[in-house]
Amino acid sequence: MDVEGQNSNHQNQDATPLMSKGLRRVLIVLNCVLMALGNTGGPLLLRLYYRSGGKRQWLSSWLLTGGWPLIFLPLLITYLNRRRRCQLRPANRHPAKLFFITLRLFLACAFLGLLTGLDDFLYAYGLSFLPVSTSSLLISTQLAFTAFFAFLIVKQKFTPYSINSVALLTVGAAILGLHASSDRPDNVTKSEYYMGFILTLGAAVLFALILPLVELMYAKSKQAITYTLVMEMQLVMGFFATAFCTVGMLANKDFQAIPREARHSDGGESRYYVILVWNAVVWQSFSLGTVGIIFCVNTLLAAVLISVFIPVTEVLAVVFFKENFSSEKGVALALSLWGLASYSYGEYRQEKAKKDKAAPSDQVA
Repeated sequence: MDVEGQNSNHQNQDATPLMSKGLRRVLIVLNCVLMALGNTGGPLLLRLYYRSGGKRQWLSSWLLTGGWPLIFLPLLITYLNRRRRCQLRPANRHPAKLFFITLRLFLACAFLGLLTGLDDFLYAYGLSFLPVSTSSLLISTQLAFTAFFAFLIVKQKFTPYSINSVALLTVGAAILGLHASSDRPDNVTKSEYYMGFILTLGAAVLFALILPLVELMYAKSKQAITYTLVMEMQLVMGFFATAFCTVGMLANKDFQAIPREARHSDGGESRYYVILVWNAVVWQSFSLGTVGIIFCVNTLLAAVLISVFIPVTEVLAVVFFKENFSSEKGVALALSLWGLASYSYGEYRQEKAKKDKAAPSDQVA
């Protein structure tokens, strides 16, 4: 599990060995699965909380990062593995390190965690007034904002294929927007609907800023970035994001309201608490998958995958919440798949070009 990062933009090249291609692919697939689970299931579970009678915005925002203690389990496994390896080397007098994060990285993660907490609140508050389809539409705009911030902050290079992918996904979001005005829930006023619209759009912009800041943190870390360290960093970010929302819960007296809300919840108390627990678990998988994709590849791919999964969420909302599946949603789904194919083909072309360029030098050597 103590695997090393491959992307030289993320770390000090002199200090960090490269991971094998096979291991890198396994990590990419694993983090894509985690992101897919969280990106499609998270909004549905959060909306289910509101549809079941939940009305606490600070509590719902807390759930987006409240599952951070789950990361202790894989971290414990990696620590025991390190300690076992050290014991097998009698000549090694140094005990296994308990953690790798430095004070510099800890402070950076704490700052990003607070930003994440604010982003969670904006998103959860906005979703309380919007259907899943409209909320997902607005969150999809983060791709364009992420591309802009990634260019400014981490000097992300664009290829014709990645530009085409961003364009297709952006057009898909615009097409989805054509039906947004007819999606206002019956129990939501027009002013509340527009408030949710603005809050969710603000959450998309802030999230688009956080993604390249995570990549910048990797690049400026001045130490080898391993996947174990990535989990430690996500643990710190999750803790401070949850602490931010906990303060809001205390001020809003959400802790006292939870038992009362559970008693009046549709489906009973047990179902209410199950929804809360699964919200925390699924959203934590999304957070870990996102930082893992940034670690293994780059910020832009994380943003592209988030946008690709949005039409899937739309389809699931139709299945579980009986939301309308219009022709605009079908076109958006096709454009999203086309955008992912474009990005994937561009990455394949880049890797092939690197191999072809390296081949002559290998033959000479």
